[in-house]
Amino acid sequence: MAPKVLGRPLVTAKWLSEAVRAGRVGTSLRVLDASWYPPQQRNARQEFKERHIPGASFFDIEECRDQNSPYDFMLPSESHFADYVGRLGVSNNTHVVVYDGDELGTFYAPRAWWMFRAFGHKEVSVLNGGFKNWVKEGHPVTAEVSEPAPAVFKARLNVALLKTFEEMIQNVGSLQFQVVDSRPEGRFRGTELDQGLESGHIPGAVNIPFHSFLTETGHEKSIEEIQQIFREKKVDLSKPLTATCRKGITACHIALAAYLCGKRDVAVYDGSWSEWFHRAPPRYKVSELKRNKA
Repeated sequence: MAPKVLGRPLVTAKWLSEAVRAGRVGTSLRVLDASWYPPQQRNARQEFKERHIPGASFFDIEECRDQNSPYDFMLPSESHFADYVGRLGVSNNTHVVVYDGDELGTFYAPRAWWMFRAFGHKEVSVLNGGFKNWVKEGHPVTAEVSEPAPAVFKARLNVALLKTFEEMIQNVGSLQFQVVDSRPEGRFRGTELDQGLESGHIPGAVNIPFHSFLTETGHEKSIEEIQQIFREKKVDLSKPLTATCRKGITACHIALAAYLCGKRDVAVYDGSWSEWFHRAPPRYKVSELKRNKA
């Protein structure tokens, strides 16, 4: 019942393949490939050119970000986002479906989903299971790159879905909202490097690695299973909640999982550990490694 009330946070490969076959991809339905990989590992844009869902466009997270920020993948301005997605044929009346080609099934797609929501777009969905399962189930792929007609998109940032460094610092003392960190346990605890950075976490944060919400096949777990995960970590979905990670990417998995449970207002700390590590006082960086050294 929740998805009917809240819109469509997820769509199935079957639903999308039927829409593709029926020729519904166009002004009212746009499909976006939001894949990103470390450049030394895979080339997302090249893979898109070689094989993608028919009618899909490439949503380049490297282009659609704040180019002036010292931190990776920070939200762009309203005008930047509006211009970028408008060129992809997305208007305020378009149902957007996002996916990525990660081996897990879904990695960057929830970030694109959250970005649209942060800029006021409600009708946006993640392809459940991602491109990996789209291919596995035998749905059509193509190398033909479509050229969507430009559309007008008006963006308005919903600040309730976004937390700043200053708000996170203040919360350490006030505890006005819960904080869930979606990174792997070792990085959260500070026992392993976080992509070259010393790791650790924000005081008071709870750790739920993002892949906890995915099945072995790469689909989202059931609402009941997701609710149980939050309960086990003593996260109260009736109270304010902010998600964080390394770069504001996998934190969006927390927001999506909570949304599936009916909680629409999870905020994301966009700077996440990348910013926190560089700006927070040492006493606000909790690390088991530091304690062990001491």
